[in-house]
Amino acid sequence: MMYYIVFCFCYLLSLLPLRLLYVLSDFICLLIYRLFRYRVKVVRSNLSSSFPEKSPSELRAIERGFYHWFCDYLVETVKMLSMSEAEMRRRMRFEGIEEFDEAFSEGRSVTVYLGHYCNWEWVSSLGIHVSDKVRTAELYHTLESPAIDRLFFHLRSRFNALPIEMKEGFKTLSSLQSEGICSVTGYLSDQVPGYSSMHYWPQFLNHQTPTYTGAERIARILDTAVYYFDIFRPRRGYYVAKAVKICSQTKELPKFEITERYYRLLENSIKRAPEFWLWSHNRWKRTWKDFVECYPDEKERKRILSKL
Repeated sequence: MMYYIVFCFCYLLSLLPLRLLYVLSDFICLLIYRLFRYRVKVVRSNLSSSFPEKSPSELRAIERGFYHWFCDYLVETVKMLSMSEAEMRRRMRFEGIEEFDEAFSEGRSVTVYLGHYCNWEWVSSLGIHVSDKVRTAELYHTLESPAIDRLFFHLRSRFNALPIEMKEGFKTLSSLQSEGICSVTGYLSDQVPGYSSMHYWPQFLNHQTPTYTGAERIARILDTAVYYFDIFRPRRGYYVAKAVKICSQTKELPKFEITERYYRLLENSIKRAPEFWLWSHNRWKRTWKDFVECYPDEKERKRILSKL
């Protein structure tokens, strides 16, 4: 029942043109930023520790820009419920994806790394830009609210994408491969892993950062080509995702090199326009000190860190 209530409300809201939804976004921004101060402490802590070289006024400008963009992201995501394919094609463009054809011609699939940067939900429209013979998919974490989780599953599958729950990722993708179906799969890999999944700690935005390595692991096992989507926002309501090759042959790179290259590319995107990353996410809530305290035995830590 809750799902249908949420769905109906969001669908009716999505029928408004984006120009009116952006007016609503500006109002929401006043509420959550100026009135309720939603996660302002987390945002400020993340910004100041990531950019110690920036002045307080520069950090506040990024902070304000973040909240304006974040509210835009919310209404843009709701808009997906009724957005036509033609409008989505106009507002979410992809560049360089013709390079995927080289892998497809060899019967191989493509792994695409993403970050919580610009509107990652609209990237699920990639399915309307590739051949019908290619399956587009995206791995995701199940959300705590069953109603919201079901709503996002619907949103992410509207434009021919297959949402796959993370624990089913390898099983589903290997099944597609065994059936001879090529796929393009997106991974949001800038999330916080559990302690038992902290296999690699790259330097990212001035922090030693624990990270998931599942995307690299699956890419190596399935022998996929690997890309990163560098996303731009030319103006409000429009995004461009440019495919940047990380590697065409995973076996040519040492362990964790794919993950390392992803973080360098994501960091460059964020530094170019930092207001478009999800600063309200408590990305560095788990530290190396916490990891050591969780696994005081050095042999056990080495076992976890060597896993891929």
